[in-house]
Amino acid sequence: MFAALFQAFSQLNDSRLQRVILLSVTLALAVLLALGVGAWFLVAELGEVSIGWLDWIIEIIAGLGVAMLILFLFPTTMSATIGLFLESVAEAVEARHYPALGRPRAQAISEALLSGLKFAAVAILLNLAALPLYLLGFLLPPLGLIVFYALNGYLLGREYYETVALRRLDPDQAKDLRRRERGRVFIAGVVITLLLTVPVLNLIAPVVATAFMLHIFEAMRRQ
Repeated sequence: MFAALFQAFSQLNDSRLQRVILLSVTLALAVLLALGVGAWFLVAELGEVSIGWLDWIIEIIAGLGVAMLILFLFPTTMSATIGLFLESVAEAVEARHYPALGRPRAQAISEALLSGLKFAAVAILLNLAALPLYLLGFLLPPLGLIVFYALNGYLLGREYYETVALRRLDPDQAKDLRRRERGRVFIAGVVITLLLTVPVLNLIAPVVATAFMLHIFEAMRRQ
């Protein structure tokens, strides 16, 4: 796994990957900005309903909720946007490290788009459902971290795995391999989540994560 991570980072000098980084960061920040503005307007509307001395407490809690929502949605938002540019990343990695693989399995645009939208919706909904636990994490910090890394480790591990695996295997084959190697896929997902939560590094993390998971997948497939 460490070798796969090193290989992923070592390819960041590839101009094809640098182009994807610029596009994905721009799109992800735009999505998060829209979510943040929408949530803030909702909080402002709720603040119009006065309930006396509790107003300022509600405003503080709501503000913290908006900030935390943006923070915790960043990994999944970045991963959802990178799905739009995955083919370029995968092709660049395969061209350098796996030139003998040949052309990938043909996937309809609708299949890839539906997969990306489904992942984004599930990820956002699960993170919203876990928001109370995140807030409780202010009182019990380990709880918030455990929930965050466990939830996103599962989500991101599965999503990144499927997006690279379905280029080479049909859905049933990909599912069988993931079930046999679920532990490795989950740990890889936790590593990806960690990359996505490190400031500055998280701007290039989706590209690194895609290359990383592709190396993991090829190792699993050969074993």
